[in-house]
Amino acid sequence: MAAKIQRALISVTDKSGIIDLCRELRAFRVELLSTGGTARLLRDNDIPVVEVAEFTGFPEILDGRVKTLHPKVHGALLARRDRAAHMETLAAHGIPVIDLLVVNLYAFEATVGQPSCTLEQAIENIDIGGPAMVRSAAKNWRGVAVLTDPAQYEQVLSEIKRSGEVSEATRFALAVAAFNRISSYDAAISDYLSSFRPDGSRGEFPAQANGRFVKLQDLRYGENPHQRAAFYRDLGPAPGSLVTARQRQGKELSYNNIADADAAWECVRSFDTCACVIVKHANPCGVALGATPAAAYARAYATDPTSAFGGIIAFNHAVDGAAAQAATRQFVEVVIAPAFSPEAMEEFARRPHVRLLEIPLDDVKAAGNAWERGRNAHDVKRVGSGLLVQTADNAEVSAETLRVVTARQPTAAQQADLLFAWRVAKYVKSNAIVYCRDGQTIGIGAGQMSRVDSTRIARIKAENAGLRLRGTVVASDAFFPFRDGLDVVAEAGAAAVIQPGGSARDEEVIAAANEHDIAMVFTGIRHFRH
Repeated sequence: MAAKIQRALISVTDKSGIIDLCRELRAFRVELLSTGGTARLLRDNDIPVVEVAEFTGFPEILDGRVKTLHPKVHGALLARRDRAAHMETLAAHGIPVIDLLVVNLYAFEATVGQPSCTLEQAIENIDIGGPAMVRSAAKNWRGVAVLTDPAQYEQVLSEIKRSGEVSEATRFALAVAAFNRISSYDAAISDYLSSFRPDGSRGEFPAQANGRFVKLQDLRYGENPHQRAAFYRDLGPAPGSLVTARQRQGKELSYNNIADADAAWECVRSFDTCACVIVKHANPCGVALGATPAAAYARAYATDPTSAFGGIIAFNHAVDGAAAQAATRQFVEVVIAPAFSPEAMEEFARRPHVRLLEIPLDDVKAAGNAWERGRNAHDVKRVGSGLLVQTADNAEVSAETLRVVTARQPTAAQQADLLFAWRVAKYVKSNAIVYCRDGQTIGIGAGQMSRVDSTRIARIKAENAGLRLRGTVVASDAFFPFRDGLDVVAEAGAAAVIQPGGSARDEEVIAAANEHDIAMVFTGIRHFRH
């Protein structure tokens, strides 16, 4: 059953597209009801409109807080067209039905997103009448079409132009979208108000956390074929993140593709200079800087060619033909970059199985330095029936914040490599050990139960790849609990070490570094990644 559109109620905070929508509706002789600022805007554009106060016979009161909370409005929205008793009641009270509701809500989320927002300002931006009307219309979707987003206008207008009606399938989809919007809106209010402590100050974590995610796609299966899975995105802004990626070619992404692609992208976009990251099973297996994307890739690949097989490759610069040609010499699942040149697309077209993800970085450069671009404020991990929530690990170190603790000082070149190695170690699963030289990873040890085993594995990886360890620098994501790990990297040929410090045996480890005549610096922070 379709619903003929004869009367519409328009009340919007976001006026985008509303003039064009209302002109089109008037062309189909739809009567327009409206409130306050929206009504004034329509009249200013010579669009006939009836004020809701005139429709209800009751004026707006309490500074506009009460204007649509009236039986005539909600009766017109909620009455079942297929129930004679409902229609008789409307007729008895002189209430004409409303067939189309166009409402978007007070900008609560944007208001509380401003650092200067006060509690009073937030409260004044909690919409009451809007959500009430939306719920009424959405509940009665068989008789009413409800629009809550300007992006919906075009489709509804096209249906009205064809038949003067909105199809049942569209009305149901609009109702679902409306309830989702109300749910998200209420969750934002709950999150904000729950963050206040009894003394009136605001805490980092609200007393009630309301997740707000929308599904991007169903996945063929999860981490393993017997598991079902789907991919969701946070409703908040996410410039330059994986959820905004445009897939340029290749088959559907898998659960593991997405998880590994996120690890690769998060690592590569932390560098300001041209870089390439290759990830396998959520760990970087090669990271390097280069004058060009092709050069950066070649150096990253050289770290561990065996592990790179079937991996994810991420660039923070546009991929050109040379980089594409180099990358397609190996078996690769996904390639990520801010852009792909026509020559690169031509090269990848010869390998249609390769998934290409384009994630522009230009729109996030104004957000601050590379560590801040588009990053979430919090990390969340599911544990049983609960959640662990923490502020994101966006801590940054610089040459000025490093503390040299050994007799030997790092050279300027070593210091640059130490900072590079430290940045890479942040994205390697703990316990993490990373050997580097000249902006290139030489050996990576990841995810071991003991730190000394990570040092040995990183050394073995480098030797298997035929890479020289003499003169490298080493990053450890957490302190060395004993001197044994320091002894391993020194014996392998490392010339400098960066680590957080803070162990009860720091003096023992510092003494070992001095015995080996290597430089060591402390960061004062660690980068556990579990």
